[in-house]
Amino acid sequence: MTITRAAVIGAGVMGSGIAAHLANAGVSVLLLDVPGGTPGNAPGRRNALAAGAIQRMLKADPAPFMHKRFARRITPGNTEDDLPRLAEVDWIIEAVVEDLDVKQDLYRRIEAVRRDGSIVSSNTSTLPLARLVAGLPARFVEDFLITHFFNPPRYMRLLELVAGPHTRAEAVATIRDFADRHLGKGVVMCHDTPGFVANRIGSFWLQCAVVAALDLGLSVEEADAVMSRPVGIPKTGVFGLLDLVGLDLMPRVDASLAAALPKDDAYHAIRRPWPLLERLIAEGYTGRKGKGGFYRLDTSTGQRIKQAIDLKTGTYAAAAKPVLESLQMSRSGGLKALVEHPDRGGRYAWSVLSQVFAYAAAHVPEIADTIVDVDRALKLGYNWKYGPFELIDRLGPAYVARRLAEDGREVPTLLRTAAEAGAFYRVEGGRRRYLEVSGDYRDVPRPEGVLLLEDVKLASTPLARNGSASLWDIGDGVVCLEVHTKLNTIDPDVIAMIETAIRTITGSDAYRALVVYNEGEHFSAGANLGLALFAANTGMWPMIESMVEQGQKAYRKLKGAPFPVVAAPSGLALGGGCEILLNADAVQAHAESYVGLVEAGVGVVPAWSGCTELLSRLAADPKRPGGPMPPVIAAFETIGMAKVAKSAFEARDLGFLRESDGITFNRERLLADAKARALELAADYQPPAPAELVLPGPSGKATLDFAVRDLRAKGVATEHDTRVAAALAEVLTGGPGADHTEPVPADTVLALERRAFMALVRTEATLARMEHTLETGKPLRN
Repeated sequence: MTITRAAVIGAGVMGSGIAAHLANAGVSVLLLDVPGGTPGNAPGRRNALAAGAIQRMLKADPAPFMHKRFARRITPGNTEDDLPRLAEVDWIIEAVVEDLDVKQDLYRRIEAVRRDGSIVSSNTSTLPLARLVAGLPARFVEDFLITHFFNPPRYMRLLELVAGPHTRAEAVATIRDFADRHLGKGVVMCHDTPGFVANRIGSFWLQCAVVAALDLGLSVEEADAVMSRPVGIPKTGVFGLLDLVGLDLMPRVDASLAAALPKDDAYHAIRRPWPLLERLIAEGYTGRKGKGGFYRLDTSTGQRIKQAIDLKTGTYAAAAKPVLESLQMSRSGGLKALVEHPDRGGRYAWSVLSQVFAYAAAHVPEIADTIVDVDRALKLGYNWKYGPFELIDRLGPAYVARRLAEDGREVPTLLRTAAEAGAFYRVEGGRRRYLEVSGDYRDVPRPEGVLLLEDVKLASTPLARNGSASLWDIGDGVVCLEVHTKLNTIDPDVIAMIETAIRTITGSDAYRALVVYNEGEHFSAGANLGLALFAANTGMWPMIESMVEQGQKAYRKLKGAPFPVVAAPSGLALGGGCEILLNADAVQAHAESYVGLVEAGVGVVPAWSGCTELLSRLAADPKRPGGPMPPVIAAFETIGMAKVAKSAFEARDLGFLRESDGITFNRERLLADAKARALELAADYQPPAPAELVLPGPSGKATLDFAVRDLRAKGVATEHDTRVAAALAEVLTGGPGADHTEPVPADTVLALERRAFMALVRTEATLARMEHTLETGKPLRN
């Protein structure tokens, strides 16, 4: 069964977000909520709740839609007039209030109109499936399951799937496959237990972390500093996370979970009244959506000063950087150095983590079949770098078991088994294996069609490697170029590895294609600004000039290589990272790719062929207006304004992706899809002919200069902005010798790129922008 039409009932934050993400995947969606007015009123009024939700999402940031036009795939309606239309859809998702009676009443109405074989699911996060379907017809029960999305549905990769004993296997397989391939979800099969997996462990962790901070006398800042990056958890930590999700949600989740859990569950032992939290909620301090929470921004002095609350007194003061020796020790000694340190930071880390370790180990296989499911749920649902069992392995199961015993606490059977076996995970024969409850090891499963570089690395050695990049054989004659610098920035070693990749493939009968890909958070944040700034501040201009020239040459060799090159970005692909995409024969992009030529933001122009290639792409696009000026104007706006596409679909609009380039929703399928595209191109590959561009020359530059002067006069552009824009205009219009009657060779534009870059990088304003960007991650306007 294929999902082409769906309905979401409930147009609140979650329901509308789910509808938007279904629309992102190309599904036609019917979004229903309770009606406004009375029957016979205008449809706009009757459908006001659903229609209003769509309009709010179009203005939201971060955007639920990957492209604004996808909103047209959602049809608003209401649960009185439009319920019969459920007969048209393949999948019906209920996302209404967490009230069993309300849900069951809705289910009976759904059952009366839906067609045979359609699938119904609930987005509940608290109610057991057995209670949801109790007393309902067998046909409904067989087609029903729980699909628990995490908020926001577009960005959070976890989908918890719960099937009942009577749920059709085909229904489960259909939703699991669709969510994986089309929604990009990591699907975790959960048992029908309270909180499922992620929230069961995650809520326990949050409670432990709050209580331990209070008991051990840590400040908000100290607790968040310890319970974040040092343990592989996002920098929001604990109190920052509560501010993010909303303080008012915490008591509701706590009460719901406590009511559903067995009386002997360890969660009950860590619950306690917290008057400070109650006071904050009552006064409107509900976190970022309210007046603040554990942190707030004080603007009373005209400045934005971050403040943190004192957990003892409830008063706010300027947030202070924590000074704990345990944090310093953890930077060099890792997790064990942190949990062994005697200061309050170390005691806090062990108190929280040890309870979470014991709790997780005690509830497998109750909540899920395997430790892999639990680790995956916390990594995808809470953005942990490591799941609880992976964290235990970093300390050693025997170590954790011994310390629990020394603390006088019970050591769960599964943890004792791991202590005897040596680890929860191990590598055998080039494959990662996990410990089962039985004590046996099995291969960590991968869905069919998934190819991960982390698995390739376990079973092989690189074809070539330096400090910044590596080459890997990923099978079938395809080589993968992996960048592994900080933020995967491009430096001379990366450039050297591009040259090595070209020589390796060209000089061998064994290889026939190249994929540029990595499994870091970002494809590439661009050139290494720190290296460029160091060279500039020390007057090493020949070094910068060499970097520009060598980088441009390497990128052009990629463009003209006698084999296909496929770029497979995910996350940021900025500056030099974007230029790799522009020089590739094809791009297979993760849907969450954020692409742009942002060099103008730091006061220079793209010089690794970004200007040349974007112009060429825009000029060749049959959907765009003809003539020499339209592609120049489009490139000038995109580069000059440092536009960044906020999805792979937006990247097509800006010209960074072609219509023929592919988009993959599931990050774990990206490498396999890119490899398949490379093999497809390799079958009958011919390198592209050198480009020639028809450019307007001085007359076109005059037009662009006039527009920039107007912006300067209005105060929109700074003096340095106009300098950068003038240099960019000269590059894009082909220089003083260009004439729209004669094509301009690409090499001419490339030379203009290099010259403009070197002229701008020598200015004090550009160096100030570079330094500011490195320090803050944000561009400076000067």
